[in-house]
Amino acid sequence: MNIRKGKIDDMTAVLSLIKELATFEKEPNAVAVTVADLERDGFGESPLFHTFIAEDNEGIVGMALYYYRYSTWKGKTIHLEDLIIKEDKRGLGLGFKLYSEVIAQGKYDGVRRIEWNVLDWNTPAIEFYEKSGARVYKDWLVAQMDEKGIDAFLEKNKL
Repeated sequence: MNIRKGKIDDMTAVLSLIKELATFEKEPNAVAVTVADLERDGFGESPLFHTFIAEDNEGIVGMALYYYRYSTWKGKTIHLEDLIIKEDKRGLGLGFKLYSEVIAQGKYDGVRRIEWNVLDWNTPAIEFYEKSGARVYKDWLVAQMDEKGIDAFLEKNKL
């Protein structure tokens, strides 16, 4: 098993992992991002995200995708968007290794917080995160506005 920084050539495999996660999270048709989007957004002049890749002798079997945010309370932070291991490779420690790389990157970068979302029904993930020392907040809710919501808001408010 090897953990390394992601390369542009990895994005086809990364998209495959993203789609596998969407199926696991009961949203198999929700993925709109393409390989071209990932290549452009992750490897341009100002990358919007970074990845760590897990591979074994069969190829890419997992990834962690993260990006930098700014907190008015903490300053520079990392948001771990997704940590994905192929279903048949789970339980081998790859998720822990990817998670560890993101945390080490945060320490190296001097961030004051690393954060992510976890579905309330994903008990194994919640237990993993809590066991690692992370706090899983039960009192914060995620708010999002999708493309339809954005368009409706702008139309309604004549912006």
